[in-house]
Amino acid sequence: MKKYSVEPNKDVTGWFVKIEDIAPTDLYDEKSVAIEKAEELAKENKPSKVSIQDENKEVIEERTF
Repeated sequence: MKKYSVEPNKDVTGWFVKIEDIAPTDLYDEKSVAIEKAEELAKENKPSKVSIQDENKEVIEERTF
């Protein structure tokens, strides 16, 4: 199962979408846009899981596809 995560950058000025918690794919200005992109990637690579973090880097939600 592939794992994707949405997490803030160091200054919480943007949001990264990461694959397998290794390398970020892109940096987005808005959290909602980053979540949409992570879900899109997860749906294309089923089975997958998306982990969404808050500003404190704590997991607030997980979605499975």
